[in-house]
Amino acid sequence: MSTPNNATQLHLMNPLTRFSDRASDYAKYRPSYPHEAIQVILQGLPSQIVAADIGAGTGISSRLLAQQKVKVIAIEPNAAMRQAAESHQLVEFRDGTAEATCLPNNSVNLVTCFQSFHWFNPETTLEEFHRILQPSGRLALVWNERDRSCCFTAEYIQLISEVSNRHPIESLRLKSVEPLFATPSFINIQKHEFAYKQALDLSGLIGCALSVSYVPCEESAQQYLITKLQELYNRNCDKQGLVYIIYRTNVHLAETQIN
Repeated sequence: MSTPNNATQLHLMNPLTRFSDRASDYAKYRPSYPHEAIQVILQGLPSQIVAADIGAGTGISSRLLAQQKVKVIAIEPNAAMRQAAESHQLVEFRDGTAEATCLPNNSVNLVTCFQSFHWFNPETTLEEFHRILQPSGRLALVWNERDRSCCFTAEYIQLISEVSNRHPIESLRLKSVEPLFATPSFINIQKHEFAYKQALDLSGLIGCALSVSYVPCEESAQQYLITKLQELYNRNCDKQGLVYIIYRTNVHLAETQIN
């Protein structure tokens, strides 16, 4: 399987450790996902399934699946992220990577990647997913993409871009799904899109921004960002003291190709 060069670069940018110093903000302030996205992922699957949530982070998506009675194996290589995760009786966290999950062959009905697939080596990852999925198992790749048509969200995006010196992740992430269409391991690829809105107070807005892995850790850069976010918040907050980041939640579904 050949993959576009620009879709394979992010997995070289220290994905296993880059969130270690942001785990607390990540757990508190990262956006969730719309209920409709979870519904479409599970639609048509048996009532009792096992899912592997890969790059599970602090378990935001794992818990959403577990709330629908799914038994979830949350694969997350970053110890700080696992330790920051809120527990759920149907979620079991394990140390592992997308390329080497350490799960048995044909052991899960569903593999999900929420806001994570762009950090993986796509070729070896898709081979691993095909290995661990049962025949006719399902793969779901999910991203929350900020909606630039919303003026507030567009200003927020511009601030993140400015302070991160135009980090390439935003453009590369949009292309990271391309290897899925090139692999022979998965068929019947479908795309679904849902609107999602994240309501934030000032501390939430700042925490969400600081949870972004490519925002610099230098005090001067973070103080500049915080000052600009305070200005943005003051111009846009409603009577409840909230501002809203608007997302388009993109869900790519595929089925395992039976060899």
